[in-house]
Amino acid sequence: MAKSIVFITVDCLRADHVGFGGYRRPTTPFLDSLTAESFVFSNAIVAGTPTYYSFPAIFAARAPLALGREILGLAPGEATLASVLKQIGYATAAFSAANPYISARCGYDQGFDVFRDFLDHEFGHDGLPGEEASGNGHASASAGRLREINRQLQRLSRNVVSLAKLYDEVYFQYCQRWAIPPATSLDDLRRFPSADRIVGEACSWLATVGRQPFFLWLHLMDPHAPYYPTQKALEITGQPQTSAQRARYLNSFWQRSDLKPQSLMRHRDEVIALYDAGIRWVDSQTSRLVETLRNFGLWDNCIFALTADHGEEFLDHGGRFHPPIGLMEELIHVPLLLRVPGLQSRTTASSFSLANLAPTLIDAAQARPQAGFERESRWEQIKTGASWNEPAVVECIGGCTNPFRRDSGNRLRPRLLAVREARYKLIFDFESKRERLYDLETDPHELRPLPDGTETVVRRRLLECARRHIERARNERNDDLSLRTRLSEMRLEWAESSHQSATAGF
Repeated sequence: MAKSIVFITVDCLRADHVGFGGYRRPTTPFLDSLTAESFVFSNAIVAGTPTYYSFPAIFAARAPLALGREILGLAPGEATLASVLKQIGYATAAFSAANPYISARCGYDQGFDVFRDFLDHEFGHDGLPGEEASGNGHASASAGRLREINRQLQRLSRNVVSLAKLYDEVYFQYCQRWAIPPATSLDDLRRFPSADRIVGEACSWLATVGRQPFFLWLHLMDPHAPYYPTQKALEITGQPQTSAQRARYLNSFWQRSDLKPQSLMRHRDEVIALYDAGIRWVDSQTSRLVETLRNFGLWDNCIFALTADHGEEFLDHGGRFHPPIGLMEELIHVPLLLRVPGLQSRTTASSFSLANLAPTLIDAAQARPQAGFERESRWEQIKTGASWNEPAVVECIGGCTNPFRRDSGNRLRPRLLAVREARYKLIFDFESKRERLYDLETDPHELRPLPDGTETVVRRRLLECARRHIERARNERNDDLSLRTRLSEMRLEWAESSHQSATAGF
């Protein structure tokens, strides 16, 4: 009998911030307890980063750029985890916490009987960091004369470096303390629906499925910036004293573009504590979801998988958030927990690319067929404890921080690619033609790339893997799917343009 599948993806969740990944804080006590009956992948690697490069691989089991760098999301009619399961009789539902890059517009509703992305309600925004009032010119200090005085002071301050720094600091403090109305609650500040709301929707849907095998996907945004955990999350992590006002101050400070990393470090631990509280809330609501599955008698025939689309940087290499500019471990190494009823727990150390996840889940569920996927299942090796030597390949367009723009400054820039084994990792920047090789065993934080000319055998092996990856993607490119996606995007742009023209002046 085919097994049901519950699949949870958590935005921005680093592998080293979960308990079963060795984190010191108790962020995931419930998930840690599940490891006693689950496969744990200590080297799970995304196929692309951030979300818009990660999810095509997760859902369609292909390289993120396989349809061309100008393609965003999934192609109309492309085989996906959801569409394959729906074709063989699964009930399917998705509840996604307002991430626009995995919305219906980007093709992620394909194969789902029920699809809610929460972008049609109060959470209709682009979801990107950088919108918070940072105090370096983005928030208005006052109106009229005061605004003009502020502009003159800002212009004058730019003539002297020390004055510019003083102005930025004074203006930031002014915006936070006086110009912005006081923050009344964390709920008012949050930009995404929290995990309890998403899980609540999922539990209501589970009550309707009966004995039919089902596929349920939840995407949770609680660890995503800006970091506004629920008050209950702060309480269970021992941080009830963190007020909404303080949380807003920390988020605004963390987004300042006028400060260097050494200056940002002074609030880094507090910001991470907010991020960790978001993870803790995901864990508690996952426990609630599993309890519901047990109460409905569904858990014993249910596969459970949890992973992330990418990680998050907290000045590990001088950066913040998750822009596609480095492919360092804090962005590409994610947790992966896979629970299959009746099988014993095991830790898998081989590099596991999330591009192999969809066919692996289908195989584990004993659901067939799975035709249409480019990447293969790892299920046979996983359940028998066998290892594999194939590295994980990660790719993105370097510096593409707004894929909704198709110009040369975004989607059409050169590729950034990493080849990641359990021990060694090679990063190749196609724009600078620069490569960096890291030994993750002796340098797990990637602070010292190996000197050029060393480990030539390793370099040759990983560069050959990169070459095969690009050649395979070129040979497997489906021009029909690429064309369908471009036409779909053009129709959306035309419809939006027509709507704007029709409403202009009203």
